[in-house]
Amino acid sequence: MRWGRWPILTRVDQKQWDDLRAAAVEVAERAWAPYSHYRVGAAALVDDGRLVVGCNVENAAYGVTLCAECGLVSQLHATGGGRLTHFVCVNGAGEVIMPCGRCRQLLFEHGGNELVMWTVSGIKTMDEVLPDAFGPQDLEGTAR
Repeated sequence: MRWGRWPILTRVDQKQWDDLRAAAVEVAERAWAPYSHYRVGAAALVDDGRLVVGCNVENAAYGVTLCAECGLVSQLHATGGGRLTHFVCVNGAGEVIMPCGRCRQLLFEHGGNELVMWTVSGIKTMDEVLPDAFGPQDLEGTAR
C-alpha cells in the first residue's frame, strides 16, 4: 500500500475504509512488541488528504510504551500538521479494536468531535466515542 496523499474526502465509502484498514494492518506488522506480542496498527486520513499511520512500540519499562495512536499523531505533525478526519485501529490479526481512553483523548485533540472512527461497534464520531471530552476550550481563560 502506498502511504501519502488521498483525495480530500468528506465521506468515506466501504472500499476506502477497507483501504484505510489495510494501511493499519500493514503498519501493525512493523510494531515492536517483544514483550506482549500484541501488535497494533493505526491509520487515519488528514483534512488535506494525507494518510498517516502508527504502530505500537513497547519498552521493557512498560510505562513508557508508545501506543500506535501516539506514533500516528507524531507522524501527523512531522508531515505538516492538520486535523484527523477518519481513523481505524487494528490488532496484529487485522481485527478492528478500540483505542484506550488515553488514546481517545489524544485523537480528540487532533480530530475533534467530528473525527469519524471505525470502531468495534461500527462507524462512530468521536463525540460518540468520547462524549463530553476535555479539550483546549476547557483551558480558555486559565491563568498560565
